[in-house]
Amino acid sequence: MRIVIKIGTSTLTHGSGHLNIRRVEALCKTLSDIRNAGHELIVVTSGAIAMGVSKLGLKKRPDDIPTKQAAAAVGQCELMYVYDKLFGEYHHTVSQLLITGDDTRSPERHRNFSNTLERLLELGALPIINENDTVATEELGIGDNDTLAAIVAESVRAEKLILLSDIDGLYTADPRVDPDAVLLREVTEINDAVRALAGVSGTGLGTGGMVTKLQAAEICLRCGCEMVIANGDDPAILYDILDGRAVGTRFHRG
Repeated sequence: MRIVIKIGTSTLTHGSGHLNIRRVEALCKTLSDIRNAGHELIVVTSGAIAMGVSKLGLKKRPDDIPTKQAAAAVGQCELMYVYDKLFGEYHHTVSQLLITGDDTRSPERHRNFSNTLERLLELGALPIINENDTVATEELGIGDNDTLAAIVAESVRAEKLILLSDIDGLYTADPRVDPDAVLLREVTEINDAVRALAGVSGTGLGTGGMVTKLQAAEICLRCGCEMVIANGDDPAILYDILDGRAVGTRFHRG
């Protein structure tokens, strides 16, 4: 199976922005095992800005674009170092792709991007993708890695997209404030009623939220790719998802 896995900032880091070492080690071990089982994996990662904020000693995520880009430039180095080191322990070679909105909107650049991904998979490398936050602005960029992950899944004809976040899935209400909120296990159509359930991001370090996850689901449903939103607190949840167990929220055609 060809699988795209998007790892959110809240999965990679503590609330302070510092790397969650125990979780990231477990995540890379689990992903390595899934690859060893014969699956093709592509990772779309967040976390560069958050890790740059931490390494630069900033008190909070910056609001201005130049400082965001500076934090991304510092954090991306740290992020790839961690991935290279941890996946290397299990004899997997990682590759880095940093893209902007133009790389997905321009037919020629999109084709080149897709061809590079295909060749990396053929060569047995593990592609790790992030938006190029050092040059992208809100006007020129993709804007969030949920959408980017869905675009990647569509581009490489992936069978499954898994979004690891800080929430269990799509609820009927915000479970942080409503104790009666119910987790929806399956969604087969993104309609107005489903869109009305979308909330906002759960952390101050990431850019995504349920809105962007539903946008990603629309892309996936359109191209026939199943999508799952799941809580990334315990990376072993990936085994449950691949075994077909009822975890998170599964988006698929009815």
